[in-house]
Amino acid sequence: MVSQLRPRPEVLLLDYAEADRAEVAVVIADGIDEATLRALRARGTSALVLVVTQVDDIGLVAAVEHGVAGIVRRAETTADRLIAVIRAADAGEGTIPPDLLGRLLQRVGTVQREVLGPRGLTFTGLTDREVEVLRLVADGFDTAQIADKLCYSQRTIKNILSNLMNRMHLRNRCHAVAYALRNGLI
Repeated sequence: MVSQLRPRPEVLLLDYAEADRAEVAVVIADGIDEATLRALRARGTSALVLVVTQVDDIGLVAAVEHGVAGIVRRAETTADRLIAVIRAADAGEGTIPPDLLGRLLQRVGTVQREVLGPRGLTFTGLTDREVEVLRLVADGFDTAQIADKLCYSQRTIKNILSNLMNRMHLRNRCHAVAYALRNGLI
């Protein structure tokens, strides 16, 4: 990998001592095991690209949980492909082979259906009830109107909003709505 990238002017290769200056860290591994995950954790705040020989479902999810923005199979790696993935990671975009993306989406769906859904949660970290209250706040309804519309007491609506704002570290209702809109929660 180093010999393929060294002559390319688009990238600047840093040695291990300079790794903290890297904008994108590339980790090369045979598989996603504990040693690979340690290497990913050690990369700090850099965008992460993983070049890997084999990926199973558990390793795929673990890599994503550790902040990997791009995955390239070692057998499919060329200098041009690797540079494209590095650029995408630097731009905050994710790159993953289509078959791995399909497997990852299946895992996410399974977690939503079997773990989060039965507990009334979603990947957003908000319950359906919190999302509905936030939507109504965003539509300009006051506490009494929201309570009437959802058949809850005003106290319950206030508690829902208070718990949400405390959990998400939000200052007020306007901040909660802005946060939810910016993050695609409503």
